[in-house]
Amino acid sequence: MKRIISTNKAPKAAAAYSQAVEANGTLYIAGQIALDPATGKIVSGGIKEQTEQVLKNLGAILKAAGYSFKDVVKTTCMLSDMANYQAMNEAYGKVFYENSPARAAFAAVGLPLGALIEIDTVAVKSS
Repeated sequence: MKRIISTNKAPKAAAAYSQAVEANGTLYIAGQIALDPATGKIVSGGIKEQTEQVLKNLGAILKAAGYSFKDVVKTTCMLSDMANYQAMNEAYGKVFYENSPARAAFAAVGLPLGALIEIDTVAVKSS
């Protein structure tokens, strides 16, 4: 059985996808960019500010589904420029500082709305 997760504390899905889907105790969160859910616009600043907003959006979706960052087992970080990797990793490390999830990080050309970063996430309920 699958459950669709949606919260107004994260950006609304802009196309034919859900913010997240839970199936069999696993939560799959769609790629999030640095949209402020209140304005629908990319936050100002650089990669640090955008990474922080993406993590806020992911946190809101995790919370809406009854999960936390401690339940995250895998992330995929797509960067518009790998030169931003170190700054992204510093902001990312403030959330995932202990028992970090598995992660892939790579450059992706043409992220939505000119975003500098997009992160998708998989979480599994802790026992």
